[in-house]
Amino acid sequence: MDKVAALSAILTQDPTNAFARYGLAMELVSQGKIPDSLAEFNRCIADNPDYVPAYQMSAQTMAANANPAGAIARLHEGIAAANRTGNQHALAEMEALREELAA
Repeated sequence: MDKVAALSAILTQDPTNAFARYGLAMELVSQGKIPDSLAEFNRCIADNPDYVPAYQMSAQTMAANANPAGAIARLHEGIAAANRTGNQHALAEMEALREELAA
């Protein structure tokens, strides 16, 4: 069973599983399926608003795919989530990316 099928099977049983949804989004990025990956990141964030990695990686995906405005908007949301959860490492990385994109 490939990764997409395995993660989809998990999500069939537990649709709000943040780790599986994030993993599916990341696998779709690796396959170059950017719109599908962003849809999965969006669903992950909607179901799990404090799952900071989804903000960070979706912003990086947007930035890498010619959507700096979308990336900056997502980074603002992610920075708020990192502050809520006390994730200082992700906070610093997202602030640095936001500064880079805004320059």
